[in-house]
Amino acid sequence: MYKLFVEYRIEPEHRKSFLTWAEKAKKRETGLIIYEGTDQPGLFVEIWEAAGESEAERKKEERCAERSFGSEMFDYVPGGRDKVHAWTFRAV
Repeated sequence: MYKLFVEYRIEPEHRKSFLTWAEKAKKRETGLIIYEGTDQPGLFVEIWEAAGESEAERKKEERCAERSFGSEMFDYVPGGRDKVHAWTFRAV
């Protein structure tokens, strides 16, 4: 089992719009969970499940693409898409 983590910060003035986007994203995408930092409000992490490394890499490419379903939320991130970070992890 692999996990894709996507991390970014949302500007306070975009919080409401982002949360609306997040609800739509969770309904659209199975296996997606979104967390907000308790020590750092406004810092969000998406966790995606993937069966294998190639699936995780494909999801990473899709998620971070300029024209992905998630590209709308790049406007809420200071620095835009370049400040959306993604990493793939596997169980040890």
